[in-house]
Amino acid sequence: MPEKNIPDDPKDFVKGVLEGNRRILAKTITLIESSHPSHQELARVILDELLPDTGRAVRVGVTGVPGVGKSTFIESLGMMLVKKGHRLAVLAVDPSSRRSGGSLMADKMRMEKLSVEENAFIRPSPSGATLGGVARKTREAMLVCEAAGFDVIIVETVGVGQSETEVSSMVDFFLVLMLAGAGDGIQGIKKGVLELADAVAINKADGDNIDKAKNARKEYESALNLLIPSTLTWTPPVLVCSSLEMTGISEIWNIVLEHSDKMTKSGELVINRKKQAVNWMWALVEEGLKDRFHNNPDVKKLLSRITRDVEMGIKSPTVGAGELLFVLDKSRSVDKNRD
Repeated sequence: MPEKNIPDDPKDFVKGVLEGNRRILAKTITLIESSHPSHQELARVILDELLPDTGRAVRVGVTGVPGVGKSTFIESLGMMLVKKGHRLAVLAVDPSSRRSGGSLMADKMRMEKLSVEENAFIRPSPSGATLGGVARKTREAMLVCEAAGFDVIIVETVGVGQSETEVSSMVDFFLVLMLAGAGDGIQGIKKGVLELADAVAINKADGDNIDKAKNARKEYESALNLLIPSTLTWTPPVLVCSSLEMTGISEIWNIVLEHSDKMTKSGELVINRKKQAVNWMWALVEEGLKDRFHNNPDVKKLLSRITRDVEMGIKSPTVGAGELLFVLDKSRSVDKNRD
């Protein structure tokens, strides 16, 4: 639920975020997550003011098959980064949280060590009816965290399918965690996950599972060789790691830094971020148009009847859509003439 009695002066928020005030940071993200029109307008002003102080962080997306140990991995990586002097923010995209309750709060509780670190900030995603809405709030929260001085942002995708595409479109480096001997095999390719990966890591490579992890590494290396790389600058590597034993974690971070260095020198990092910003804008335009359509009173009057006619076969979907869009256009023309 949005926090009540949120101040209406954007300068207070901007000042607090830039000073790294965690309470103001949390309030600002709460404001972003609010669906109240006045809060949304205030959030837009704040984000616009903070924009010059964003973009300096390394943005990493993490996804993985169920049971792969994302939370343990993120905590292990996070603790290592904090010890190195980094300031880390962990955000999450969870399109399923409204239906199932999600696992984000449990994830936060499992990251017991990281959650109490002064230089770490963990923020569960809000419940959302649509993935697009949740992803939008996560993108904006990422910018706020960057403005607050966090130099590493980890975005975790808790859901499956489209959420991976959404997360990969807002980060610089996308890491896919896999398990050895879990029967997933080439299943990742069917989902298109490996096509998004900048690196694949076989997690839980410890104890009796080490040999299985090494064999899985060869499988995924072969699988990745069949895919056309998204850039000539980078070939996604396959690594093995154990979050519990902290083996391979530093190697993964070195890969992230190597990728960042190469993409920066080639100019692709800047180009990709520009593309992401423009794509984000168009996604917001589409989301806004959809909201205006469903909230239009004239559309609401006809929607149930036209929907029923399409269901009964009285009208074709094409005719039904045309009538609804015509009503929307007519409503806009009336509003414009009034102005």
